Amino acid sequence: MIRAKETASQTAGPYVHIGCTPNFLGIEGIFPEDLGTRMITGEPAGERITVTGSVIDGAGNVLKDALVEIWQADAAGKFPGQGGAEGFTGWGRSPGDMETGEFTFETLKPGRVAWHDGRPQAPHITVWVVARGINLGLHTRIYFPDEEAANAEDPILQRVEHRQRIKTLIARKTPEGYRFDIRLQGEDETIFFDI
Repeated sequence: MIRAKETASQTAGPYVHIGCTPNFLGIEGIFPEDLGTRMITGEPAGERITVTGSVIDGAGNVLKDALVEIWQADAAGKFPGQGGAEGFTGWGRSPGDMETGEFTFETLKPGRVAWHDGRPQAPHITVWVVARGINLGLHTRIYFPDEEAANAEDPILQRVEHRQRIKTLIARKTPEGYRFDIRLQGEDETIFFDI
């Protein structure tokens, strides 16, 4: 029996945008619009919010080729396919702006979702990041600064051993909505989850 060797791990490289967001790059005719561009497709109940941010490397530079995806519950804490709000996909994808590197999501502020043991989690958004130099997508979460009581009892946040690092998972409130910068390494490195 001949056994093939495993090939070397590859980073996302410049091709992630070609495959995931071709319209963003000006490659038209594959999809009417890039998948994940619009999360709100109707009139779902709940507070509409804008989440913006940047992916920042260890040297403090904004990555202009990052791709960020988010998954979340609706305002009632329900996911699509599990009784979630009509007109809300619960999933979005945003490439970094070519000039600023900033990602943007127009979404709903999520409600509380039950942890596997029934305890309520704080409202949060699950985040996945890919970019050059990242071999495997990185997973993190966005929590909200105006949910202090819920954050204090969140089962995930309670498990963070280095309590001073929890701030790296909390978005900042801005006049436009919320800002969440993802720091890949260095001071104030965002907490990433091994899932």
